[in-house]
Amino acid sequence: MRILVTGGCGFIGSALVLHLVHDLGHEVLTLDALTYAANPVSLASLADDPRHRLVEADICDAPAVRAAFAAFRPQAVMHLAAESHVDRSIADPGAFVRTNVIGTQVMLDAARGHYEGLSGVDKEAFRFLHVSTDEVYGSLPPDGYFTEESRYDPRSPYSASKAASDHLARAWHETYGLPVLVTNCSNNYGPRHFPEKLIPLMILNALEGRALPVYGDGLNERDWIHVEDHARGLVAVLERGRIGQTYLLGGRAVRNNLAVVKALCAAFDRLRPDHGPHEKLISFVADRPGHDRRYAIDPGKAEAELGWAPSKSFEAALEDTIRWYLENEGWWRPIREGRYKGERLGLATKAG
Repeated sequence: MRILVTGGCGFIGSALVLHLVHDLGHEVLTLDALTYAANPVSLASLADDPRHRLVEADICDAPAVRAAFAAFRPQAVMHLAAESHVDRSIADPGAFVRTNVIGTQVMLDAARGHYEGLSGVDKEAFRFLHVSTDEVYGSLPPDGYFTEESRYDPRSPYSASKAASDHLARAWHETYGLPVLVTNCSNNYGPRHFPEKLIPLMILNALEGRALPVYGDGLNERDWIHVEDHARGLVAVLERGRIGQTYLLGGRAVRNNLAVVKALCAAFDRLRPDHGPHEKLISFVADRPGHDRRYAIDPGKAEAELGWAPSKSFEAALEDTIRWYLENEGWWRPIREGRYKGERLGLATKAG
């Protein structure tokens, strides 16, 4: 298949693109604005692969997006591009509305124009997969779980902007007949994760002997899924999901933040015993505004309908993730030092 992936230089996007090309042999056009959280180095293994092309373009740039559709003529779209950090959304909500809402509208309009020009088998097979987050559902009570029927209740500018994008995707299906699928996923972890997020931040701070800052009392709960399990789930939804349906993808690994950080410290004590015990680095900091207490996903619908299930054990995969960061300083060091913004490695083609 020819698949257009937005945000393919980000954390989840790069894992998906590598899976699509290396493991499944698809032809992929990655569309990415290469903003702060995107790193083209994540796709360096595809630099000479004729099945992959990276185009630098903003999803809010309608002419550039239409040009990408016209040149590539995708058989499917997997839309992952988004601003995704809650703290940043609190500081600059406008950027989140622009990318997550306006950008999604631009993508849907371009996909609709492309779809309406198809016919026969090509039109029947086309899909637009919109990738979202469990944060759109707000905070759960103790022991609660999100399902596809959960009520939307976003609490931050980030989650509100993603909720809006979900509604737009469904509206383009209902109003225009665009064959849309929607996924909402729990917290991801794994290699090539931007270092401001919880797990990679803690890994690199622990490596450097810095404080491990935990919000509030550390008992906020999240459901963790390995990014490679998520990538497999997205492909399963694209290939076997029912048009117009939503599928929740979770790792069945609910942990509170403090437990995650302590598990990471225990793994570091095994891997770098001369620097331990690492728990002494844990510090508690003022909680952030609107910090939801619990997210947890029931992925039963995806498991039953699609034959997909998470395969990674959290503690074992967490240790593997730590090992990846220890062995790939060349990937994270430029980011950590703020040098990577201008680096393109010759991998990107400017749109237009």
